[in-house]
Amino acid sequence: MARYTGPKHKLARREGINIIEKNSASLLRRLNVPPGLHSKRNKRRLSEFGQQLREKQKAKAVYGLLEKQLKRLVTTVTKQKGDTEKLLLALLERRLDNIVYRLGFAKSRFMSRQLVSHGHILVNNKKLTIPSYEVKEGDVITLGGKMQKNALVIKTIEDTKEIVPFLEKKGAAGKLVRLPSPDDIKAPFSTRQIIEYYSR
Repeated sequence: MARYTGPKHKLARREGINIIEKNSASLLRRLNVPPGLHSKRNKRRLSEFGQQLREKQKAKAVYGLLEKQLKRLVTTVTKQKGDTEKLLLALLERRLDNIVYRLGFAKSRFMSRQLVSHGHILVNNKKLTIPSYEVKEGDVITLGGKMQKNALVIKTIEDTKEIVPFLEKKGAAGKLVRLPSPDDIKAPFSTRQIIEYYSR
């Protein structure tokens, strides 16, 4: 499966948000400075289309999605009944790699994606290697036995003090107790503008 393998700092600076989820002093200092030789000089006010494009790019960067994947998610939610914005955010949050990250089994979504694709995550006691798997209400996500002994993973779990309200966690296992809502998370992008971008 294709994925972004370039420099993460550059991606974070391009979108102006800390997608790496690390308190790196060098990144935080330069977060508002876009990458490139003449980045400051080329700063200009965005059109409506430009704003929608940037919001879409932010969502892709945060969740590690490709264009095709995000477009498919938006197409799916626009066909469903209910609030399209809430449905889109819920779908993004219910990706298996994101749930693993939210449970505190990984320091970043990049790390959680690797844990899933390398077969270290069980869903309802079955090994799953698909990061984009849509976790369902009541699903139990467990860290594989080998990773439960990994020093980096153990430290990450210990450092995670709080988890989002739609998840329950006990040791190396977690459960999706209900569907995520916008009140549970502060998304660094506008789902409304993303939907508007694809509905042009």
